[in-house]
Amino acid sequence: MCAALIAACSHQPVKPPPPVYPPPPAEARFIYDATLRSEGDIHVPTWRERLLGFISGGDAPALGFAKPYGIAVKQQRVFVTDTQQRAVVMFDIAQKRFKLFGAEGPGSLQKPLGIALSNAREIYVVDASAKRVVVFDWEGNFLRYLGDKLALQRPAGIALDPQGTRCYVIDVGGVDSDAHHVVVLDSQTGEVLGRIGKRGSGDGEFNLPLQASVDTQGRLYVVDGGNFRIQIFDATGKFLRTFGSAGRYGGQFSRPKGIAIDAQNHIYVVDTAFGNFQIFDEQGQLLLPVGDRGTGGGPGQFMLPSSVAVDDDGRIYVVDQFFRKVEIIRPIGLTPMVLKQ
Repeated sequence: MCAALIAACSHQPVKPPPPVYPPPPAEARFIYDATLRSEGDIHVPTWRERLLGFISGGDAPALGFAKPYGIAVKQQRVFVTDTQQRAVVMFDIAQKRFKLFGAEGPGSLQKPLGIALSNAREIYVVDASAKRVVVFDWEGNFLRYLGDKLALQRPAGIALDPQGTRCYVIDVGGVDSDAHHVVVLDSQTGEVLGRIGKRGSGDGEFNLPLQASVDTQGRLYVVDGGNFRIQIFDATGKFLRTFGSAGRYGGQFSRPKGIAIDAQNHIYVVDTAFGNFQIFDEQGQLLLPVGDRGTGGGPGQFMLPSSVAVDDDGRIYVVDQFFRKVEIIRPIGLTPMVLKQ
């Protein structure tokens, strides 16, 4: 009997270790931490909820992502735009709360894409179909609109300056449009303060810009998708430099999309075609690629990554539209995140 028990135990599947980056034999700098897909990832049902589920004949399906796109993170709150649900999905990891907002009522969204958070804890969401920015408070209550169809043609990405006074809205443009630029709005009134760039391939010009981020010094980083590069501007909109080129090797881009900047001004760029994100230093030199294109959807595998964010602790949050997940990757020395208690 003991021999049979040992034999049975030996056939139990062994859970593979979480992926680390860079992989061995190099010294690991980052490690897979956790994945968010639905409210069930952070919420443990109470005895009352379990009882009600039993009485009603089973648990209700967990709410989660349908088609996630943009992401912003602050103080252990993860905000993700969902274009199919026409809403913002909120995971409050610290308080173990889940919430959807923006789907109805004042400030209802039609096609939410880019999202940014101010230090005053306001949530700025680009509504691509309505051609405006919708601002919510920290709990998802509507506050105001910014911009309109005269100012914005195909808005997609958004970033805020460190003071929270300027709102940089990325206008993608199109085949029949020259509006491939950044529209600068007053974050309170929506007044157009200026525009950065025009259609083209020269310095300070754009071809299908997508998303943007701002570093600690107020410099603006724009994903210039059709030109396969990142362009950098100072706080006044003056062109500073660019990095990246079209290609399939490290440090190059095939389909760059999302971007984030951490407290040390490291630059994180999602590439949808590569199925990963690349980390660059302040000068645009490649430091590390993270993740792989894969069909399984497990840790470290991406099919259609769209956006990336970095929190104050250095954790990296990556949205994958195909697998409908947010994957969390932490620096190797950081305590693992506890999603449930």
